[in-house]
Amino acid sequence: MKQKNKLWSGAFQKATDSSVEEFTASIQFDKALYNEEIACCIAHTIMLKKQKIITANKAKNIITGLNKIKKQIETNKFNFKIKNEDIHLSIESALFNLIGKDAGHLHTGRSRNDLIATDLRMYCIAASKEIIGLLMKLRATFIGMAEKEQATVFPGYTHLQVAQPILLGHHLLAYEAMLMRDTNRFINVIDQTNILPLGSGALAGSGYKFDRKLLANELGFNAISSNSMDAVSDRDFVIDMHSAMATCMIHISRLSEEIILWATKEFNLVQISDDFATGSSIMPQKKNPDVAELMRGKSARVIGNLMQILVLMKGLPLTYNRDLQEDKEPLFDSINTITSVLKITDGLLHALTFKRDEAEHKANSGFALATDVADYLVKKGIPFRESHEIVGLIVKYCTENNLALEELTLKQYQKFSKKFTSDITRLNVYSSLSNRNITGGTAPNQVKSAIKKAQTQLDQTNKKLKKEL
Repeated sequence: MKQKNKLWSGAFQKATDSSVEEFTASIQFDKALYNEEIACCIAHTIMLKKQKIITANKAKNIITGLNKIKKQIETNKFNFKIKNEDIHLSIESALFNLIGKDAGHLHTGRSRNDLIATDLRMYCIAASKEIIGLLMKLRATFIGMAEKEQATVFPGYTHLQVAQPILLGHHLLAYEAMLMRDTNRFINVIDQTNILPLGSGALAGSGYKFDRKLLANELGFNAISSNSMDAVSDRDFVIDMHSAMATCMIHISRLSEEIILWATKEFNLVQISDDFATGSSIMPQKKNPDVAELMRGKSARVIGNLMQILVLMKGLPLTYNRDLQEDKEPLFDSINTITSVLKITDGLLHALTFKRDEAEHKANSGFALATDVADYLVKKGIPFRESHEIVGLIVKYCTENNLALEELTLKQYQKFSKKFTSDITRLNVYSSLSNRNITGGTAPNQVKSAIKKAQTQLDQTNKKLKKEL
């Protein structure tokens, strides 16, 4: 038996206008949810059979048809039609064409409202797991790079001006720390999303004796929604997903900006391999960091998509409103964007070669050791504010006389304070680094310890995720 009319058209006198049909259709993008949709349909059918709402033969017929449809979609033999509106009606209509009137039992006690909420939650959970996997890989790359560069002296910047010397390994671990927080955010997204809405009906709950625990077990949910009205209209989990993605993309954008700066002639701190750079169509000498620039640029669309869902939700009354059709395209776009960016970021990091000699030279420029001189005086008993002023005068003197701090003699130092003794002339970037010997600091032993700790945390998280996810 073929379904000639729309599956909801019983009370309608006129056919849907073609322009309305096209305007309201979402199958162009929500077909991405086919796997989740079919999984929900199969679980629902199993539950209907278990509750004796439909017979075992009807359930078998429905499930066989659903599996055939899934295979058709996965082999590109399924024809998604605008007239079927969305993924729900597309699957159900195809089921009617395959198995006849038994398909009419599939939607018993269900609504597209609780169905799409379930599909979308499942999709977000699966996407979060994939993103977590990419983050874990990227964190491992940063840890490996930090270990390789743990002894590389590097300039630390504030306001884009050389501030203090650091170790490059310390700098790289800063990004690993950001990605660790991102990992935890996506784990929290999964926790918040892992609640089953199916069984809530359109808004008031089902009129049948559904076994929602069975549905939750079949679909892998940890909990069941407690309020049917909230369940069908809640998109907090979508907002959480967008927020986690936007925050992560901000971190990637900051990294991209630094790589772009480091690769300039002015900074000259890193070389990008030819296979991760591009050239100019007019200037033969150019080697452009286009990959990093696009990584930075793509953060804008992910941040924009977060704003879209916030604005979309702010004025919606309970419960379901068709506005919620607009929650999917930006979500799919952000998921596709962040997954592609995280993959290319890992490749770009492996394409970097740091210019260690230039980095050490810059780390020792711009009076980067001035803070160490001030700390030296504090340790001699001078209050910090007074030592700060003294060193400011020393820097002024050096600037006027075209001198670096390490070029000053003890006699010149003592013009500003008699507290200076011969050990001040032994101050250099290495002693500066060693002085930062505090948890979280850039001293060599602290960086070595931080690398070990980061690796341990990564291994523990990997082990926990394999067990829980």
